[in-house]
Amino acid sequence: MKRVLITGANSGIGLQLARDYRADGWQVVACGRNREKLEQALAGIDAEFCVFDMLEFDSMQQAVSELAPLDLIILNAGNCEYIDDASRFDAELFARVVNANLIGTANCLSAMIPRVKRGGRIAVVSSSVTFLPLTRAEAYGASKAGLDYLVRTLGIDLAPHHIAISLIRPGFVDTPLTRKNDFPMPGRVSPEQASAAISKGLAKGKAEICFPFAFITVLRLLSWLPHRLWTRLARRTVRSEP
Repeated sequence: MKRVLITGANSGIGLQLARDYRADGWQVVACGRNREKLEQALAGIDAEFCVFDMLEFDSMQQAVSELAPLDLIILNAGNCEYIDDASRFDAELFARVVNANLIGTANCLSAMIPRVKRGGRIAVVSSSVTFLPLTRAEAYGASKAGLDYLVRTLGIDLAPHHIAISLIRPGFVDTPLTRKNDFPMPGRVSPEQASAAISKGLAKGKAEICFPFAFITVLRLLSWLPHRLWTRLARRTVRSEP
């Protein structure tokens, strides 16, 4: 039986991935910081639980050290906070988001790469925010841009070790995290749709998985605009906010 480890498995995309992979016959290792929340979210699902905080490296390394070898790792856990007033730049918020999304992922990679089988795959969930500089997203966007570069570089350097890696760049997904947003979210998809897109792309061995198609296409087209023009458009959006 193939084994998949999923971080952030107690809600949102991670929870749906855990459900879907188990339904497809995979053995699922569901990871989170709180065992009780994991057990409640995955009640009735035959999953193995692995509890750790991604920013506490030693305890996380201990938690995963005894896991059986893995065919697939999906690093999905992360956080999002916005900088509402850039003139009063919040360095603590910035560090908090970068630590959660980038440093936490690096910690996972350090502890988990040795657990991946020869011919296995690691998938890292980034974001479509990296296509364009967006208002208030200094911290979130920087953390995800770091993940993009990290994953693409690992794709080169892990190949000789027979480990593949995939970068996942979703648009807006209806999760507890995105429900906190106070702005319109065009093209928002359900966790079920996100899980289907991710699992299908991974099964095909794709190095990059972007969805939903229409939303991503618009972002790609806008990213081709001259930087000065996009900046002017983005500033208009900021000025039009209440």
